[in-house]
Parts: sequence; C-alpha cells; structure tokens
Amino acid sequence: MNLQEWLPYLTAAGLALFHLVGIGHVLHALLHVRTSQGTIAWIVSLLAVPWVSIPLYWIAGRTKFSGYIRARRAEDEELRRVATDMHDRLESSSIAPTDAFGRAAEVLGGLPFTKGNELHLLIDGKRTFESLFGAIAEARDYLLVNFFIVKNDRIGTRFKNALIERAEAGVRVFFLFDEIGSHKLPDSYLSEMRCAGIKCHPFGTNRHWWSRLQVNFRNHRKIVVADGHVAFIGGLNVGDEYLGRDEKFGAWRDTHLRLLGPSVQAIQLVFLEDWNWAADTLPKLNWEGSPSAGDQEVAIIPTGPADPADSWQLAVAEAANTSRHRLWITSPYFVPDRGVLTALQTAAIRGVDVRILLPEKPDHLLVWLSAFSYYEETMPYGIRFFRYQRGFLHQKVMLVDDRLAFVGTANLDNRSFRLNFEITALSPDRAFVDEVTHMLELDFEASREVELEEFTKRSFPFRLACRASRLLAPVQ
Repeated sequence: MNLQEWLPYLTAAGLALFHLVGIGHVLHALLHVRTSQGTIAWIVSLLAVPWVSIPLYWIAGRTKFSGYIRARRAEDEELRRVATDMHDRLESSSIAPTDAFGRAAEVLGGLPFTKGNELHLLIDGKRTFESLFGAIAEARDYLLVNFFIVKNDRIGTRFKNALIERAEAGVRVFFLFDEIGSHKLPDSYLSEMRCAGIKCHPFGTNRHWWSRLQVNFRNHRKIVVADGHVAFIGGLNVGDEYLGRDEKFGAWRDTHLRLLGPSVQAIQLVFLEDWNWAADTLPKLNWEGSPSAGDQEVAIIPTGPADPADSWQLAVAEAANTSRHRLWITSPYFVPDRGVLTALQTAAIRGVDVRILLPEKPDHLLVWLSAFSYYEETMPYGIRFFRYQRGFLHQKVMLVDDRLAFVGTANLDNRSFRLNFEITALSPDRAFVDEVTHMLELDFEASREVELEEFTKRSFPFRLACRASRLLAPVQ
C-alpha cells in the first residue's frame, strides 16, 4: 500500500491518539482546575476537540503553580531559615489582630501584622516617581526591584539610568521583571544594566522543559525596596503612560504606597521568594527592621497561584462579608467569580454602600466588555457602578467601612484571583483610612454613575459580545 492508501488509517489512528491523550488531560483537569465552571469547560473541549484543546490547556488550563511551591516551601532550606528568622525578628513589632479580617489577613498572607509603620499614599505618577527616584538615589547597600511592565521610553530610560548610577556607586541592584508584561523591552536595555553590574532576571514561570508553554502565570507585583528601610508597592509600572503621556488614554489615575517600618521586611521577603525562584540565589539582605515614628499598623498580603487557596478571592469576599456600611472598590477590571459576586450582592442587601469604580476607557477590550454583563446581576441588589471620566483609571484600592483600607497590585478579575502573583497592603489606621476615603471621594466626584439601561438597551451584538467575553474570563 502506498502512502495515499495508508493516509485514512493514519488519520484515524492520530485522532484516536489525541482523544486518548485528551482523556488523560480530563483526569488532570478534574484534579487540578480550581473552579467548577473551568473544569466543565475544559472537559467538554478536551473530549470534543482535543487536537485544539490540549495545547491550549498547557498554556492556560493550569491554575496551580506547583514548581514555585516546591522551590519556596520544600527544596530550599536556606530560604525557609531566612523566613523563620524574619518572623522572629519582627516578633516585638507583631500585633494580634483585633478583628476577624485581621486574623484572615495573617492566614492568607503568611506574614505578621505589624505596628510601628509609616504609610505615605502616593497619588498618580508624578508624586510616585518623585518619591521612588528619591529612594533609589538614597540607597547605599542594595535595591530590590520588581515590575510587571518596564518600557524603554522616557521614564523607562530615566529608571534604567538611576539604577545604573547606583550600581556604579557600589550599590547591589537586583532587577526582576515579568517576561510577558515586559515583552517589548529590548535586549540592549538589559545588556546595558548587566554591564553596569545589575543582576537582571525574568520571573521565568516556564524555566523547565515541561513548562515551556506555561505562560499563563504572571508576576504582576510592583515592588521596590531600598536597603531594607523603605519599600514601595502599588499600581504603577514603569512607562510613560503612567505619567499621562499616552495619546490614547491621556491622564492616568493610579495609586501607589511608600512604606517605612517592619512591614518593609515582609515586602522584602516576598521579593526574596520571587528572586529565589527566578535566579536560584539568595542575596544577603538587611533584616534589622526598626519601628517608624508613624506607628501605623499594616498587614502585607502576597497572593498568587502558589497559594493553597485562592487567597485574593477570599480576601475580597471576606471584606464584603464583614462590611457593615461601606465597601468601595476601584479596579480597572470587574470580572468577579461567583463567590465574590455573591458576597457583593449580600453586602448590598444588608444595606452596605457597595460601589465599584471602573475606567470609562478600555485598555483590554474583552475584560472591559465583560464588566457590562454583570450589571443585571448586581444593580438590582443595590450595587452601584461608576465610570471614571478624567483619563484612564488603573488603581487597585479597597475601602471597608471606616476601619480598613487596601492598596496594592491586585485587580478584581480572575487573573488576580488565581493566575497572577500580587501583593497588597492593608491598614486599619484611622488616619490612613481617612486619607484613602478622601482620595476616593474625589475620584467619585470625577466619575459618572452607570445606569442599568447602559447594558439592557444596547444593541444585540453588543450584549452578545459582552456575554461572549465573559466566557473567556478564566484566561483574561
């Protein structure tokens, strides 16, 4: 028989093999995919079109970053010793949380709730970068730097030159970046930094042969630590758009946070875990944290796909469940899962003032469209939506009553719930809560309230696009 005669048999054998491999992947999905909706979707697609679904499953189907877990918790005795030593050193600054959410924050983050901190709210890019570059210039021993996006533009060049200047002055600089978020960063940018002695590494979720297609896990954290004394986290990456220089978006509304005190040590440990995964080294750092005169209480909550549960999803749901009169959340994306959606609904039913502040303009069309599909499930319960009018809104802030304020990197979507490595600071300090309240009040004044008819009276193709976009929420 020639090849043409064998072709139908070979095709049938190939299809049968794909289906057998697809069944094997179904078993893996049953054991490892975290949500029932995602599990069902993967099972149907793996059985129906395995030749398409199997490669997609390796890219987007996995929701547990097991390699990082092994590196962080089992294989590295030295890292475990450093973490234990840090907890011991912070014992004098650690406090027992006074409410259920504080206890939940410690459990979810695995880091102590500390007193003796000083928090500085940094509103928008100009103030953030001024403070950040000031801290970089003052570093004398080391700088720890981690960003999701770094661009080779005006502010990116200034950022690179600032790090190079410190490295040439003898400061140890450790630069970690996400290779997908910073995919446009040219090799020349990194080469120039390395030539100056800066240690540069991509986060590298796919560093092993068996995980080459594992690109769905992203390090979305933004962390800068100088000498173990001052730290920065928040919504801003390194790019000109964060200073309002993007022609499409114009003004860019974002929020960052500068921290002093024992909480810096907790943030430093989060960076060290990420660096250990990416570079397989543990640099010697300063763990002699000292209380700040501000004496504010702070908990640091790192979350991500290496956690045993969906930590950020649980944090948002607990915030909604414990709220009594106010729950204000601002995020560029609103794609909640069923657990968070139910918590928001029940909070509104209890009479809580639940507000969601979103951007008017989209930066990612699918997640922007997805948010509209939730209007019918939220507004009738009393949840109010607002769209920011003065440019693009990118901040990730949450306010619970008059008792808790959150600032960090995590959005209100599936990626932040299950796929991205994030970091958030929360504080019950009344002065800080009042400052965040005032900031959000001004943001709501710069926004318009959304009506339900903005979805229900739109065209059929638009509503269909919103519903279809929502189906892709697990990989957005």
